[in-house]
This record gives sequence, structure tokens and C-alpha cells, in this order.
Amino acid sequence: MPKVMRKTTINWFIEAQTSIYQIKSARIREFFRTNLWENFVGIEKKSVRICAFFSENLREKFKNSAFSLQPSDLKFQLSHFSFLTSKFNVLTFSLLLTLYFPLFTSKSKAQSLDDYLIVAAQNNPGLKASYARYAASKERVGQVSLPDPELRVGFFLTPMERFMGNQQADIQLMQMFPWFGMLSAQKEEANYMALAQYQLFLEEKNQLFFQVKSTWYELHRLNEEIRISKENLEYLKKYERLALIKYQAASPSSGSSAPVERSPATSISGSSAAGASSMNSMGSGTSPMPATSPSSMSGGGMEASSGSGMSDVLQIRIEMKELESNLVQLEADLEPLQIKFNQLLNREIREEIQLAGVLSPASLNEEKLEILDSIKRHNPMLAMYDSEMSAYEQQAKMAKFDGRPMLGAGVNYMPFKPRMEDGMMMGGENMVMPMVTMTLPIYRKKTNAKIRESEYLKEAASLSRQKTENLLTMEWANAFRDWEDAERKIELYTEQVKLVDQTINLLLTAFSSNGRDFTEVLRAQQLLLDYQLKRINAINQQYQSLAMLEMLASSDAQLK
Repeated sequence: MPKVMRKTTINWFIEAQTSIYQIKSARIREFFRTNLWENFVGIEKKSVRICAFFSENLREKFKNSAFSLQPSDLKFQLSHFSFLTSKFNVLTFSLLLTLYFPLFTSKSKAQSLDDYLIVAAQNNPGLKASYARYAASKERVGQVSLPDPELRVGFFLTPMERFMGNQQADIQLMQMFPWFGMLSAQKEEANYMALAQYQLFLEEKNQLFFQVKSTWYELHRLNEEIRISKENLEYLKKYERLALIKYQAASPSSGSSAPVERSPATSISGSSAAGASSMNSMGSGTSPMPATSPSSMSGGGMEASSGSGMSDVLQIRIEMKELESNLVQLEADLEPLQIKFNQLLNREIREEIQLAGVLSPASLNEEKLEILDSIKRHNPMLAMYDSEMSAYEQQAKMAKFDGRPMLGAGVNYMPFKPRMEDGMMMGGENMVMPMVTMTLPIYRKKTNAKIRESEYLKEAASLSRQKTENLLTMEWANAFRDWEDAERKIELYTEQVKLVDQTINLLLTAFSSNGRDFTEVLRAQQLLLDYQLKRINAINQQYQSLAMLEMLASSDAQLK
């Protein structure tokens, strides 16, 4: 019976150590996956070089029976993991292969953001409508032409007797010509108005692309939050198993039912070690103690330790329930975003969205004021107001030309029929008479009112442009503030995640030796989850700011 009890306690200890090593291994796996992806995501040339590195160099090393993977080969800092062994090096290599190659193969299957932007530009009905308006306004250029010629035909029911004979009809053909420069001014005005409509189309496109990018980044954020929450839920399940092992090892039913001999090669943590020591001294007979000492020491210590162990289990289950509820809410938030994304692309609401990898922190290659200058040069709304002002200048010219005469040229054709007079046929020769006409614009109020109208419209467009430029500057300042704030947060939370992760490893090591500070492990795990989620939100904020800057500048930002 003592041997059986001793084996059971040692098995509990081994199981606890196994759980701790599983947790640490999972953290190493997450460390590799995050760092590998953030170093090489989106860089195809680096991916090819790494594949070649694995296939040419590491594969040859793996064939060698004395293979040992060095951390310097992969450029990773693994010194803070104190439990590396020679066997773990081989495990690290196999882990890298399983993590890395699926990323390269699945990346070709997943659609990139640029692919979805092309689909949105081709399918979105709002963007199509805006382009149709531009195409319609462009057709106004072809509508500029001379006025239609006038044809007048008059027939005499009774031929009119004239000296030239009997006139049967009077036919007039007249073509009016506007003042010199009127047609060119009309074409220029139509061109500028079409260009302004095109700038509105570009603004509509930028707004659509911003919505697609924003929704895409939100989908990435939610997917990352779901992934991290699930990983933390798995950690909590391992912690629950570890706490249950601790509770079972410290329970009075297992710790005081039989005396347990202390093994010099094994140290048992917590109150179970104290109970075993007291019962060993009681059974040896070499150090007599009072009759109440073993029961008080083992019983009181066991009850306190078992109570603490059960509270740890309950605390873990409380956090697991809360995390499961958050996961349900995150998955519920994912569906509206998927529907919104598909509707922006004018697709079925349930169509699958393939996200390519994870978002890694970005850095701009342009200075702050350079981006502002780019916005002022390339923003479509500012260009639209410039086109409108030029169009209003042409309208003012057209109003001035309206105040000048219009010239007309034509011909009058009068057919005659010969008539009998004094026994002789007289006349009968048709007459052709050239004609010239001119309008007399004597009502100047109308012309002056048109000129003033164009000037007021030009002034309004200039003031609207200034207002829009001020608004764009404010949006640029806000977007850059969010970008810089996100950069600081990413740097902070990245360091915090590393520190908390190291703290958890130290706490787990301490817990494996003395069975204490398990509550601190849970607190550190919750803190790690909080920092991981904050880091994801900071990366999302960074990309949202980037999408805003790209929309304002109507171009892709240059990233380092």
C-alpha cells in the first residue's frame, strides 16, 4: 500500500510537470509563429529565400544523425527559455516546418486586398453610377456645334404675278454663326465640367476603397482576437488541469490515507510534502512526537492547501466562462462585417472571404508634411473645385459672347413660271438671292446678370475649395495623430507581451517547484491576453489611419 501511494503521488507530480511543459511548448510555438510571420509576411522575395534556405541547407543538416539546430541559424533569441534540451532542437525544426510551409502554400490560395479592391471597382453599383454620370457629362462636349440651319418654304396657292413671271414659291435657307470664340468657350466649359464629374467619380472610388480596406482590417482584427482568445482558452484549460492535479495531490483523502516515504530524488511541492514528512517521522520511531502533531500538521495543512487548490480551479473556470462568452460575441460581430464586405463588392452575403495571413506593424516611408503636400496636390475634391472654377471662367466668357451679335448667312430661292403677255411668253427665270442677317443684343441687363452669376459661382467654388482644404488638413492631422499613437502603442504592447510572457514562464517554473503563486499565473495570463488584444487593436488603428491617409491623398502610401 505505501508503494502504491508513493507511485500515485509521483505520478501526480510528473503529470503536473508535463502540463507545465505543454504550456511552455505552446508559448514557444506561438512565439515562433508570430515572429516568423511578422518578419516575412507580404515579402515574396524573402519567402523564396527562406524556402531555399530550408531546402538547401537545413535539409542537409537534418540528414545528419548528429543534427543540432542552432538558434543563430534562424536568428531567434531563445535564451529566455530555460528548458531547452538537445532533443528540443529537433522538435523546434519540425515545428518550424509545420508552421512555415502552410503559410507559403495557403498564401497563394488566399486573395489579397488588391484583388478585392479590383472586384469592388468592377461590381459596386454606386461606383458604376458615378462613372455613368461622368460618361454622360463627357458627351456634352460633342453637343457643342453651330446652330441648326433654318429652312423656310412658302407656296402660293395662286401664283403671284411679278415682272419676272408668276412666282410659285419662296424658299429661304439661313445659317446663324455665333460670335468668334463662342464655340471654343463652350467646348472648354463642357470639358471642365466633365473633368469635375470625373473627380467626383475618383472621390467615390476612394470612399469605396476606404470602406473596403477598413472592413478588411476589421475582419483581420476580429479574426486575430478570436484566434488569441481561443489560444488563451486552451491555456486556461491546461491551467485548470494543472490546478486539479494540485488539488488532488493536496486533498486529505490521498495525502493522509497511508504513510508516504520521502524519496531523496524527488521533491513534492505544497502541503502534500509536509504531510508526507510528518507521517514518515511518525512511523520511523526514531523521533517520537506527541500524538496530536501528525494530525494537526497534516490535517490543517491539507485542508488549507486543498481549499486554495479548489479556489484556483473555480477561479479558472470563472475566467473560462467569461472568455467563452467573449468568444461568442466576437464571432457574432464577425457576421455583420462579412455581410458589409460582400455588399461593398456586390456579392452574395454568405460568400466566403479569404484573408491572407495576419497584419504586421507597418512604417511610413514619407515624412509627415510630404503626405500633406501630396494630399493638397492629388485630392480629387480639390481638383474638382479647380475644374469648376475653370468652367465658371468659361461661362463668363460665354456670357460676354452672348452680348455680341450673331451673324447669319443664307440664300433665298424664288421659282418663277413664264406667263403669256401680249401674245408672247414673258419671264420664267428663277431668282437666287444671297442673304446676310445679324442679331442686335440691345438688352444688356441680361448679359451683365449672366456675367455676375458666373463670377459669384467662381467665388463660391474658390471658397468651397479653401474650406475643403482646411477640412482635409484637419483629417490629415487626426489620421497622423492616430498613426503615431498606434506606433507608440504597438511598441509598448509588444514589449509588454514579451515581459509578461517571461513572467509567466518564471511563475510556472516556480509553481512546478513549490506549488505556489498559481493565482499570480492566472493574473499574468489575463494581463497577457489584455496586452495581446490591445496590440491587435493598435495594429488595426495603424492600418485604419493608413487607409484614411491613402484616401485623402488618392494614392497608396509608401511603406518601408
